[in-house]
Amino acid sequence: MMNRLKQWSAAAVVLAVALACVPGGVAYAATGASAKEHSDPVDINSASAPDLEKVPGIGPSLSKRIIEFREKNGPFSTVEDLLKIQGIGEKSLAHFRDYLTAVKPQKK
Repeated sequence: MMNRLKQWSAAAVVLAVALACVPGGVAYAATGASAKEHSDPVDINSASAPDLEKVPGIGPSLSKRIIEFREKNGPFSTVEDLLKIQGIGEKSLAHFRDYLTAVKPQKK
């Protein structure tokens, strides 16, 4: 009985640590959904600053740079185009790539 209790305790600790390492992991653990599955990706071609700031890893200054870049250079072709913005490198893009999309604007 004690061995089984120790095994369950160890498993609970491992699960808690794993969930703590995943963005949104604890919030979605009860439903079994990941953060990616829970919400629609944010479109970097149409999102407002507050919308961009909902993405983990994007704060007010970065959302401002994204919008300024978009206004000056036109719509992004891909999410990877964010690498052209000062302060966004491969490592930071990897953190929030799954939360973003680049929908091409329709011509009128």
